[in-house]
Amino acid sequence: MAQPLLFTPLQIRDVTLKNRVVLAPMHQYASNQGFATDWHLMNAGKYAAGGCGLVMVESTKVERRGCGTVGDLGLWKDEFIPGLKRITDFIRAQNAVPAIQIGHSGRKARLARPWEGQAPLTPEYPEMFDWEGWELVAPSAIPHSDRMPTPRAFTRDELPEVISHWGEAAARADKAGFDVLEIHSAHGYLLHQFLSPEANRRNDDYGGTEMNRMRFPLEVAECVRANWPAHKPLFMRLSCEDDAGFGPEQAVNLSRELKKKGVDVIDCSSGGVLERSPMDSVRAQKYGYQVPYAEKIRAEAEIMTMAVGHIVHADQAEAILQGGQADLIAIARELQYNPNWALDAAQKLGADPDFTCVPPAYGFWLGKRAKSKFEGTPSTFRQGMMTAAE
Repeated sequence: MAQPLLFTPLQIRDVTLKNRVVLAPMHQYASNQGFATDWHLMNAGKYAAGGCGLVMVESTKVERRGCGTVGDLGLWKDEFIPGLKRITDFIRAQNAVPAIQIGHSGRKARLARPWEGQAPLTPEYPEMFDWEGWELVAPSAIPHSDRMPTPRAFTRDELPEVISHWGEAAARADKAGFDVLEIHSAHGYLLHQFLSPEANRRNDDYGGTEMNRMRFPLEVAECVRANWPAHKPLFMRLSCEDDAGFGPEQAVNLSRELKKKGVDVIDCSSGGVLERSPMDSVRAQKYGYQVPYAEKIRAEAEIMTMAVGHIVHADQAEAILQGGQADLIAIARELQYNPNWALDAAQKLGADPDFTCVPPAYGFWLGKRAKSKFEGTPSTFRQGMMTAAE
């Protein structure tokens, strides 16, 4: 039996992933004034121990103004490096590759956490720090929604300094021990705001035409690549359909330009520039609803892609790879549901009979049980004791 593609190693530049299963970056809203906490170590660590080949830490902000909530991780100063280094060391010890996404919330900043209602914050919020440094900024003075404050539009002269913050964060990510870096240019955050004709109404060389709106993300990518080691891969996440003027054709055009700037992989997501969530759309009710974007960009921009979005089952993920629709599979919610998804998928696809994709503290005992005469199957293989079909 041929080894499933999902569990075939993949080399990108000088970094080799043991499999194609990626923990998608997911905000945890758990930092302490930008510093990583034990929650972040536990959260990333469990997925590394569960067999993921690439473990990506959540969107970590390149400047204070970029924080979406008081709980966002930060990389705008060197003091953040040791806490993140603790996480990369642990991920690597589990034979996984540590990655991080860097971002800036732009006009979607200074909000309460999602489970707190995501309302705009005030200086009186209990966990507030550095209110004066937390200015709402954006390409144009257009609020994200009617309930949001109006941001201040960047002046043309400010933009080079903002771009430099991305490069400085990339250098700090390298010092913290990350081997893969992703630039967040999706979900209605700052770089996506520049791309969007809905959010970007500038009349200078960073607004108006499609190429002008692409200018800021491209200059960020160029600056990041210059500050990120040449032997380490660089990803960029795009909202390949935002229902507001930036769609698959524009995403292909941008991906071609990003490839020239040294971006290796396009992480294909959608939505976020409008107040409504892409998860509210009809298309998001379907398995793999964003996979067609990864397939299109991979074929037309001739760049590696990562598929994400309602990828739930092992055979589904394998079919995406076998069909040439993507090179990597990012899992988010389903990994929250089952942190050992990679281990489970390897068993279902017959890829790892000796449980070597997880640390021996797990693998030895699971392998021992598998070789015994135990009459049952793992809980993920059946609904319960009374399931008739085996």
